Amino acid sequence: MNKPLRRIALFCGLLVLALLIRDNYVQYVQADSLRTDASNRRVAIERYATPRGDIIVDGNPITGATKSTKSGINDYEYKRTYKDGPMWAPVTGYASQAFDASQLEKLDDGILTGNDDRLFFRNTLDMITGKKKQGGNVVTTLNAAAQKAAYQGLLSRGKGAVAAINPQTGAILALASTPSYDPSTFAGISGSDEKAWNKLQKKNNPDEPMLNRALRETYPPGSTFKVVTAAAALENGLYKSADENTNSPLPYTLPTTTTELKNEGNIPCKNATMRIALRYSCNTVFGKIGADLGKDKMLAEAEKFGFNSEQLTPVRSNASNFPKSMDQPSTALSSIGQFETAATPLQMAMVASAVANNGTLMKPYMVDKLQAPNLDVISQTDPQKLSQPLSQSNAQILQSMMETVVKEGTGTKAQISGVTVGGKTGTAQHGVANSEKPYAWFISYAKLPDGSSPVAVAVVVEDGSANREDITGGGLAAPIAKSVMEAVINSKK
Repeated sequence: MNKPLRRIALFCGLLVLALLIRDNYVQYVQADSLRTDASNRRVAIERYATPRGDIIVDGNPITGATKSTKSGINDYEYKRTYKDGPMWAPVTGYASQAFDASQLEKLDDGILTGNDDRLFFRNTLDMITGKKKQGGNVVTTLNAAAQKAAYQGLLSRGKGAVAAINPQTGAILALASTPSYDPSTFAGISGSDEKAWNKLQKKNNPDEPMLNRALRETYPPGSTFKVVTAAAALENGLYKSADENTNSPLPYTLPTTTTELKNEGNIPCKNATMRIALRYSCNTVFGKIGADLGKDKMLAEAEKFGFNSEQLTPVRSNASNFPKSMDQPSTALSSIGQFETAATPLQMAMVASAVANNGTLMKPYMVDKLQAPNLDVISQTDPQKLSQPLSQSNAQILQSMMETVVKEGTGTKAQISGVTVGGKTGTAQHGVANSEKPYAWFISYAKLPDGSSPVAVAVVVEDGSANREDITGGGLAAPIAKSVMEAVINSKK
């Protein structure tokens, strides 16, 4: 063979070798990632080839599936349906043939479609027996009656959110957000589904109905944060009881400034005890407590309650914020829920739950277990301690203070006959120089005669009445919290 032919043969041989290497790399190295790539249409076709498993609440499915309408652009067999979609959307998220999935629908997609590796053995048996593949179920911790009470309570108030937790386990009992949306309206791939989706996007709908306000929106918590400040005072020994007079002048000038910290109205805040200060919501008392403790001690206590950390429920909740860099005036303002302090409703429910649970904060979660199609349990969530923000004795002192708020303070509209309720109202400033309607907050817990506490709640209402007196008196948020607590209590009877 002459020299030019040898070169051509060698070059062709190298091309064949490169092709073989590439082919084996694609088939054996990239195979799995290509098989599961979201851009691979076969993945979506397989996802909707069978009915999805269900998301379960109180033993009943809140989801379903129906045959897709066949057309030239739709080769998906089934699409998702939802029962009371707007009420449950903050829990389920959505599963859409055109727009993927979110929240539990996304996180547990493998179980719901039957493609999870943990279902491999069962799927293999079904293949042998000729049985069609089925999806498993996601069993939640949610309480249907509590969710309904939360959602209906918010509907008449405009924008807002509710989070309710079992203090003893961390199980999420309600997670409501308004305005909401119906995931069924864009579960398919038709033109009407696309129109429904577009109407819900922020650029077309400034009310952001797809925003999960219970988990993803952080608000200034206002006076509800004073519960954290009171906990810091007790834990650091600044005050040892609820009824010890505080060294709180009136008026109180913020440290290193000439600015007076104001209270809402003519209330008895001079040297008030912490019980009286929480009952009347004295800014001066709790602002001074924060300044006296200093930013490091306040930050440490806030972080024990969960601030500055994301929570995975397993749906991600945004981190609530307590500032890490503050001067004395900023520390005082942060300690009454102003300045840069911001919290999700879930976070403030965690604050109330830790107090109710004698100082122990449990990790919040909303999935009780994952089931195979035959209802075998694939995984079970065990309650897990997150932190210890308070000692048992200090938690009980703080309970007595919050119970005074409901018995004879600003939270009387949360009273429940035969049940001990502890709570704290809050009015959070909104807008430049507080020019917008304030946010109305209420956090609370219910304690049964046997001493157990089955529920802690946080409610925030964005579009409240302009009547500030009504808001600070718990006129907007407290009745919603009451109805949620009653729903949980009644469901246990």
